[in-house]
Amino acid sequence: MRAFLISSVLAAAFVTVPAIAGETAGAGAGAGAPVSLLPAEPETARPLSRLAPLAADSVWTPRFEAAAGELAKALRSRDEAQWAPLLGGQWLSAADRQRVSGLLRDPDSPFLDALFSKGSAHYAILGWNAPASLSVDERTAIETGQEAEALVCWSAADDGEKLWPVTAADADNRPGRAYACARIAYSIRGGNPTWRAFVEQG
Repeated sequence: MRAFLISSVLAAAFVTVPAIAGETAGAGAGAGAPVSLLPAEPETARPLSRLAPLAADSVWTPRFEAAAGELAKALRSRDEAQWAPLLGGQWLSAADRQRVSGLLRDPDSPFLDALFSKGSAHYAILGWNAPASLSVDERTAIETGQEAEALVCWSAADDGEKLWPVTAADADNRPGRAYACARIAYSIRGGNPTWRAFVEQG
């Protein structure tokens, strides 16, 4: 089944995840930067949507690939001056700064193996499977919308493609996970592409 991105119109129909860690802005940080499209509070009444690799022919794929590369480089540096702007900058709280810094250094954190192992890390960009009930127009609206979200996950395992999260709730960076993940919210509103990442921790 083809994987789609979340649009601002259809976000609530797909998935809920834990509260977000902070905000980032890749290009064009500051006022007008994209906000998370997902609800912050869990809603147990709605089943979680399954994840799948983002379609190679999606117009969003190269945008998320570029953002994922920039984010991985910043996180690998362990330099707060490099990763903090991508996770909210001045809006990222001191507690969240300390938490993310811990994830990048804690030996029990999945980030340690996923991003800092000697071998080449595998990565996947995952979208949410669109419900079969969506019409062609609704599916087109997702692909051609001005805002979208996707998950980027890294793994050092040779068979990493078999270990990616099944739902967004699995991308919680809990100790013992075989992958580490971040969620990226992207906007092209006003012709000025902006994005920011969120790092959840279960």
